[in-house]
Amino acid sequence: MKAGEISRGRGPLRLSLRAGPHHMIVAGVMSGTSADGINVALVEVNGATGVPARPRQQRQGRAQDEGDARPSKFKLLAHEEFPFAPPVRRAILRAMNAKSARVADLARLNFLLGELYAEAVARAARRCRVKVDLVGCHGQTLYHQGTVAPFLGRKLAVTWQTGEGAVIAARLGVPVVSDFRPADMAAGGKGAPLAPFLDYFLYRDEQVGRIVQNIGGIANLTAILAGASLRQVVAFDTGPGNMVIDAVMEELFGRRYDRDGRVAASGRVLEGVIAQLMRASFFRQKPPRTAGREEFGREFVDRFLCLCRGARRTDVVATATALTARSIADAVRRFVLGGRGRRCEEMIVSGGGAKNPTLVAMLRNELAPMGIVLRFSDEFGVPSEAKEALAFAVLAHETWHRRPSNVPSATGAKRAAVLGKVSYP
Repeated sequence: MKAGEISRGRGPLRLSLRAGPHHMIVAGVMSGTSADGINVALVEVNGATGVPARPRQQRQGRAQDEGDARPSKFKLLAHEEFPFAPPVRRAILRAMNAKSARVADLARLNFLLGELYAEAVARAARRCRVKVDLVGCHGQTLYHQGTVAPFLGRKLAVTWQTGEGAVIAARLGVPVVSDFRPADMAAGGKGAPLAPFLDYFLYRDEQVGRIVQNIGGIANLTAILAGASLRQVVAFDTGPGNMVIDAVMEELFGRRYDRDGRVAASGRVLEGVIAQLMRASFFRQKPPRTAGREEFGREFVDRFLCLCRGARRTDVVATATALTARSIADAVRRFVLGGRGRRCEEMIVSGGGAKNPTLVAMLRNELAPMGIVLRFSDEFGVPSEAKEALAFAVLAHETWHRRPSNVPSATGAKRAAVLGKVSYP
C-alpha cells in the first residue's frame, strides 16, 4: 500500500502513513466549537519507524514532504460519540470567548473535562475491546486569536484549549498528547488548521484536485491540487459552519440544531442579508486565517438577528444555512481557484454539516458553476463525524515519535514543529 492510499474494500478504514516501531492503539479525542459532545476515534497503527526530523532541519523551516513518509498502516477501529450533559455544555458555552469569567470556574472546567475525556476513551475502548496505548486530545477551545494583537506592551497571538491532559493520563494509565496548537503559534503560525496533515495523506491524488471541507462549528478547507506536495497544501477557515445555524435555532426555536435541515428547507433565503454579511472583512482576508466564536459567536449572531428582524423564523434559519454555503463557495472561488488556472474537481465534505441535507444541497448548487462535484468522506472510508478525532490520533502518534505534523503552508508557521505536550501516567 502506498503512502496515503485508502483501502477501497469493505471493513475499517486503512491508510498508509508514518508509524512507530510497534503496534499501537491510539485514541483521538475531539470536542468542537459547537460543544455538542466528545468524539473518540480508536486507531490501530502498525509499521516501521520513520526517522525523526533533525532540529537543524526544523530550524531551516523544512516542512515534511511525502518524501519523508515511511510506509505504515493505520486502521480506524471504531468511532464513538458522547454528548455533553446540558449543564456541562452550558458551562462550556459560557466560558467560550467570555468577556468575564471566574478563574475558579475555569480551573474546575479544565479538570472536569479531563475526567470526561478519560471516561469517553475508556468507554469507547471497552466497547471495542481494545487496550489504548496513547491518547491525542485536542481539548475544548475557549479562546483562539490567531493573529497578533497588543497586550501589556507586547504583540501576541494566543490560544487556549482546556481539558487537563494529566488527569486523562492518570485515569487511563497511558501517555496523553494534548494542547496541539501553541507549538505552531510559537513558530509564527496561526495554530490552525491542523487537520491538513491527515487530509493530505488521505485524499491526495495524482490526477484529481480535491478540496477537503470540514463543516463543524466553524468550516475549514484543505485544498490539495492534483499531484501536490505537502508543502503546496493550502488550508484555512472559510467562516461559520454550524455555529450560526445552531445559535439561531436555539434562540428562535429552543432547539440545539436544525435536525436534517428541515427548518431551513421550509424557509426562504434573505439574499439582502447575505450580501451585507459577506462584506465583512474576514471573508476578504487572505489565508492563512482562522475563525472561532471570536468572529462568529454571540456578537455576530446578534447582528445577524438584527438584520433579519421582521422576517419569518424559518427564513432566518434558511439564511443562516445559506451563509455557510455561500461563504464556503466564496472562499473556494477567491483563494483556491483564484482565476489562475488552478483546478479542483471534487469537494469532500465531513463534519456535522454533512448530515444537513439542506446545507449540502445549497453547497452543491454553489459549487456547480465551478465544475466541482460534492462527495462525502464516508465514500473514502472515513465517517464524516470521525475525521477530526482521527486527525488528532494521527497527530499524537507523530508527536510521540518526535516528528513535526503542522503544515506551514496552511498555518503560516515559519518552520515545521512537533505539536503538543505529553502527560505521563
